[in-house]
Amino acid sequence: MGTGIIGWDHGGDLHEETRGLGRPAFSCCCIGPDAFWDEPQAQSKEVGRVLHIDNVEACHGPAQVLFGLSLAVGPGEGVALLGRNGAGKSATFLAVLGLIRVTAGDIRLHGQSVLGRPLHTLARAGLGWVPEERRVFTGLSVAENIRVGMSGRPGPWSEARLQALFPALAPLWRRPAGLLSGGEQQMLSVARTLAGNPDVLLLDEPSEGLAPIVVQALAEAVAAIKAEGVAVLLSEQNPLFAEPLADRLVLIERGRAVWTGSAQALAAETELRERVLLG
Repeated sequence: MGTGIIGWDHGGDLHEETRGLGRPAFSCCCIGPDAFWDEPQAQSKEVGRVLHIDNVEACHGPAQVLFGLSLAVGPGEGVALLGRNGAGKSATFLAVLGLIRVTAGDIRLHGQSVLGRPLHTLARAGLGWVPEERRVFTGLSVAENIRVGMSGRPGPWSEARLQALFPALAPLWRRPAGLLSGGEQQMLSVARTLAGNPDVLLLDEPSEGLAPIVVQALAEAVAAIKAEGVAVLLSEQNPLFAEPLADRLVLIERGRAVWTGSAQALAAETELRERVLLG
């Protein structure tokens, strides 16, 4: 069986996608039998960390977008990147995925550097990405979208478990994804990525544009995902969504992490909070 990155065009049709440095046209629910490492994987020396971003600088084209960014997330832990639009939250995800150029520092998954690794191997190694734009396959049913996300990795996220996590999707299982509401498509995007049984879940602006009832359902789902031991790294402009889910908050401003701490500690940083989040 060959390998490939499953992607789609603007109409939602399946196609083979080539990799590059620009914004991708696919989510990280990739399929391929390759092992992630060329050599046997050594036991991680970074006990308690699944994903470690270490002093990373990165460029998007000629422009530098990350400046010495460091953070780590462990099993069952939630870390939220908070900042205004353009602060560097999505750029952090693109650096992890190898979709922008990392010029300094390192990014490690299970203690092994991911720099220079083909994108399709990251899903096999346990990295899942839910992009900001949702990007469901509109011509496929909900069930078919979920099956596209299955990578063959062992884990708890069967179709039955995903229906239990997102009960609103269960009666829509055979409906074309293009007929779903925006909130239903966001649930599907998360469920499709979970179908690959990731160890780390990257959620890019998951609550953006959603009705309050959907935001609440999504928050409950993220809490349940963390309880299964999945490391969750999410980017958000909405602190009301992120703070209850995050064990740590990282404030990002102009590509730099300017503050890290708990939601309780951030509540006392009134001036910093207003500057970074409100402008």
